[in-house]
Amino acid sequence: MIMIVYTAIITFLIEDYFKLDFHSTTVVHSLLGIVLGLFLVFRVNSAYDRWYEGRKLWGLLLNNSRNLASKLNAMISSENEKDRKFFQEMIPAFAFALKDHLRKGVEIKHLKISDEEIIKKLEKKDHVPNAITSILYQRLNQLLAEGKLTPNQFLVLDKEMKEFSDILGGCERIKNTPIPYSYSMFIKKFIFTYTVTLPLAFISEFHYITIPIVIFVFFILVSVELIAEEIEEPFGGDTNDLPTQELSEKIEKNVVELMN
Repeated sequence: MIMIVYTAIITFLIEDYFKLDFHSTTVVHSLLGIVLGLFLVFRVNSAYDRWYEGRKLWGLLLNNSRNLASKLNAMISSENEKDRKFFQEMIPAFAFALKDHLRKGVEIKHLKISDEEIIKKLEKKDHVPNAITSILYQRLNQLLAEGKLTPNQFLVLDKEMKEFSDILGGCERIKNTPIPYSYSMFIKKFIFTYTVTLPLAFISEFHYITIPIVIFVFFILVSVELIAEEIEEPFGGDTNDLPTQELSEKIEKNVVELMN
């Protein structure tokens, strides 16, 4: 609306109020448009790369959780209900903890853990996903010491356990390494300067039709920038962010099903 009013005022002043014999050229804006287009392409690609890498990491988490649950289901005796229930709860708990960790912090009550001792341990930790992987390793080591797992089985499970840490590190790298502020601000300044001077380039040829033309160009340029802003932080709760809540619930459902 501001751009409509601004463009309309500029057009009215030049065309009717001052009645200036104004001559302009679109050559400068055409050249700048090519440069701006290249900047916007790089901006959107950089943002989408972050979104897509986050999706790949969460897809890997889903597959890794299934693999771990399948192997544990085969290795742990069906009579050992205590350990089976532990892994049914703790594997999905890692996904829910990671989802909250990448947002505003982990709510322990959302992890659906029934063991009060584990809950008390996690409440004392600042980095809950790390703490969960440590607890999982401790239980696997305990099963190895008790002879419920063989050394070879432990090594097989270690691959999936290592993947949890790799996925966690990859997600934290995306979250903690935003696109440089100076680059983002430069794009915004470039778009602003380009669009506020656009009426002066079009007015001598298009007159009052300059208004819808400028608004259309402004809408496209700003929309591209807003799309990039929307997807560059993929772990939030917005519509265009990754469906981490749904993926966590899917992991929970699959793990429980595999180990029952």
